[in-house]
Amino acid sequence: MRKIAISAAALLMIVWACNKKADITPDTQTADETQVTRRSCGSYEVLQQQLAEDPSLATRMKNIENFTRQAIQSGAVNRLVGDTIEIPVVVHVLYNTASQNISDAQVQSQIAVLNEDYQAKNGDFSKIASTGFQTVASKGLNVRFVLPATVGTSNVANPIHKKTNVKSWSTNDAVKNSKRGGDDAIDPVTYLNLWVCNLGQGLLGYAQFPGGSLSTDGVVILYSAFGSRNKYPAGNYINTYDLGRTATHEVGHWMNLRHIWGDDNGACSGTDYVDDTPNQGGENYGTPTYPKTDGCSPAAPGVMFMNYMDYTDDISMYTFSDGQKSRMLAVFAIGGPRAAIGK
Repeated sequence: MRKIAISAAALLMIVWACNKKADITPDTQTADETQVTRRSCGSYEVLQQQLAEDPSLATRMKNIENFTRQAIQSGAVNRLVGDTIEIPVVVHVLYNTASQNISDAQVQSQIAVLNEDYQAKNGDFSKIASTGFQTVASKGLNVRFVLPATVGTSNVANPIHKKTNVKSWSTNDAVKNSKRGGDDAIDPVTYLNLWVCNLGQGLLGYAQFPGGSLSTDGVVILYSAFGSRNKYPAGNYINTYDLGRTATHEVGHWMNLRHIWGDDNGACSGTDYVDDTPNQGGENYGTPTYPKTDGCSPAAPGVMFMNYMDYTDDISMYTFSDGQKSRMLAVFAIGGPRAAIGK
């Protein structure tokens, strides 16, 4: 989708115009994950709330956008291509019932999916050959997600399993706060923090974009959409979202990717700040067949519904674009918002 110039005011307008998929609700919200009927991500709604609470965030994000654009144009991201960026992950499993306390094996299956998807070593990546997107599909990033046995200076066991009295979590970041029944982030400057919990509101997950508060930096995922049934069949999964692609999508946000349709409610004027993804009117659900066109891309190859940053079912998403790859690498470049990761 085309790239447009950005200012702090424009960023605010873009975020406020996002399609509302979830509301910010209090800690006592009791929605259950069984209400999930189709993919929904709360990242933009969370960003909207954060911008309202901290007006300086718009300026920080504008500066990150300027840096990203310059890093790509100068070729700084290309210097990262030959290096392996190791991303240490800390997983916080918050559970109220035994079924929510997913096993370490299920956690490991998710780490395996992240590595395959981001390195383009996923078995279904070969499906791209039957589409018109072969030339722009990313052949993989040199990133490796690792799950250290312990994290932090106190050598806390990883994954962290913590029982809580909270039955269901909302997008208000309470799950990231020990005083509110959750668990505090551990060294988010150098770790990717993932919270796995009974996330309500019909959501599968949400993430924080670069530039937000360190205390809430990371990704939240519904426990039954975390991990892969294909890799660990004995896990606890929800049908349709059982291949680990929710985490792939949300970590993409953490690496500064936007939804591929630009969150403009079908206006064809929004942007994901990536040049090689087609203009797209709105999100796609379910299992579309190629080619799929819409009012923004009416001719083949149509829209890139198989992109991880769309809303299709796990089985139907299997690629990033080269432009998205460059955008993600920019966050790790010297001076980038996540340059300390893996150092």
